[in-house]
Amino acid sequence: MAEKGQNELLKARDRTLSVFREEAEREWKGPFYFIQGADPQFGLMKAYSIGDCNSGGDEWEAELQLTRQAVEAINRLNPRPKFLVLCGDLIHGMPGTEWREAQIRDLRNVLKDLRSDIPLVFVSGNHDLGNTPTPETVRDYCQQWGDDYFSFWVGGVFFLVLNSQLYFDASRCAALKAAQDAWLEQQLALAEKKQCRHAVVFQHIPFFVNEPEEDHNYFNLEKAVRHELMEKFCRAGIKTVFSGHLHKNAGGTYKDLDMVISSAIGCQLGEDTHGVRMVGVTAEKIVHRYYSLSELSDHQNVEKEFLALIKPN
Repeated sequence: MAEKGQNELLKARDRTLSVFREEAEREWKGPFYFIQGADPQFGLMKAYSIGDCNSGGDEWEAELQLTRQAVEAINRLNPRPKFLVLCGDLIHGMPGTEWREAQIRDLRNVLKDLRSDIPLVFVSGNHDLGNTPTPETVRDYCQQWGDDYFSFWVGGVFFLVLNSQLYFDASRCAALKAAQDAWLEQQLALAEKKQCRHAVVFQHIPFFVNEPEEDHNYFNLEKAVRHELMEKFCRAGIKTVFSGHLHKNAGGTYKDLDMVISSAIGCQLGEDTHGVRMVGVTAEKIVHRYYSLSELSDHQNVEKEFLALIKPN
């Protein structure tokens, strides 16, 4: 198995992922699946344990081991997933904090062990950019992990990756938000033409946790913002949005749009266990299930149970 080197973490550039060539991937080729993870967030478990989640967390061995367990389990899956997407909060240290660079280094070193034929897709979170991002924090993220928003095709399915922090608080980077807005309008116009089998969105902060009309708080987007985006997504035919941020499994439905929130690889803030979500794509629908890392490690049972859901009749 070839090692994935530092320069092979498949950074998105020019608003796409070059590993998936659009001309080869626009056509539907049959069912497939991918893995969605969220919030490895190196450092949060220590910060949470001492009741100071605003600290950068000076110890992250637990998250390192959990992420390594996830990588090892995913490597054993057969057939292999099309890709692994990490929906934000890659590390816990905010921009400018003491432990940030060491957390980034250790996460990258663990992710290098992922099979070289399983591309990585990175989504920016609030801890990656700051709760109030700036042009400088966005630039630094893009240098480390690739573009903060982009699109790509896999097997006839159109995927959009968004920088949700620009919808949470763009007070210090209004021009960047305007640029993403303009780009998103173009991408949604493509999706609306219905030349893709499905269109799927990845972002860090969910529109809502349980109900579309719930009050705004740290874990969702402001009501007017969420409704504007959800309406645009519905018109474009997008049916599923995957996110993290909550550190619990949750979600709900707005019209025909499913909001799917996956719990964390790292620190849990509810009753779920450390895990990832397997997402199957068939011609008719998108199916998914969250697996604990211990369940995922029992790969033969996972393959038998989950992959049966996406096999053609």
